[in-house]
Amino acid sequence: MDFIDEVTLWVSAGRGGDGCIAFRREKFVPKGGPCGGDGGDGGSVVFRAENNLSTLLDLRHRKKVRAENGKQGKGGNMTGKKGESVVVAVPRGTLVYDEEGRILADLTESGQQWVAAEGGKGGKGNTRFATSTRQTPDFSEPGTPGEKRKLRLELKLLADAGLVGHPNAGKSTLLARLSSARPKIADYPFTTLVPNLGIVDLGGYQSMVLADIPGLIEGAHQGKGLGDRFLRHIERTRVLLLMVDAHSMEPGTAVEKLIGELKLFNPEIIRKSKLAILNKIDLLTDEERQALPNRIEGITAVALSAVTGEGIQHLIQKLAEVMGGGRET
Repeated sequence: MDFIDEVTLWVSAGRGGDGCIAFRREKFVPKGGPCGGDGGDGGSVVFRAENNLSTLLDLRHRKKVRAENGKQGKGGNMTGKKGESVVVAVPRGTLVYDEEGRILADLTESGQQWVAAEGGKGGKGNTRFATSTRQTPDFSEPGTPGEKRKLRLELKLLADAGLVGHPNAGKSTLLARLSSARPKIADYPFTTLVPNLGIVDLGGYQSMVLADIPGLIEGAHQGKGLGDRFLRHIERTRVLLLMVDAHSMEPGTAVEKLIGELKLFNPEIIRKSKLAILNKIDLLTDEERQALPNRIEGITAVALSAVTGEGIQHLIQKLAEVMGGGRET
């Protein structure tokens, strides 16, 4: 399935129905009088966050969302039918921006709703304008137009920890080792083209959601490789896992480069709790293993092999400590 994390929509709420001009002409009612009903309110466009969605794919080809207009009022003081509102389902973590780039809504909770375009109000019928001195008003009020606006929707995945690393560092292999997620794994760079999520069991009925994003290379903030377009998906995480290939690169240098790219994207990201993961120790000699650092740039380092599973339990233990137990399952 395609991973779509940004779309643009035109939303149009329904117009309110016009009020009605009518007069009673009933048998045995000698004087009659005004009986025009109010127009119905126009339908609204509403965004609602849903748990069962993971991308904005359903909105990719839906350029416009339009709600129904309210119906005109009728004689006999009958109010016109309200226009049907349109509810647009979006995944949790969806941000809504206006054309100037201002955040209008942040939909993070399941069932959370936000009115993207308010329906117009129905106009008043001539009955509403009758007074003791104006008993037969021959005018009514038109309905008001509904809101119309252009919106940009951006998805930021909701995960507890974000897995960041260079291409071929073994991030997808680790995600598959820690969870039931089955991302594409191959022995060439940029196997991961879209973010993947997995649920990690921390033990003791505690768990966490881990996000694996496509690999970063030096200059990603300038658009090199896959660029930094997926880094937004780790902005909400509590913990960053900086994963490096301890066999191909000097760990300290590799971690430093990752931190540098993150800083250039958003300096606030690097203030999160961090763990350095030194992968592929199964390819190292005993001497090289002994030389691996326990801390890099003040960050706790965990040596492991995502392929063989060596060191995985140690990582889970460290994750449980950093996460404070994770979330209950």
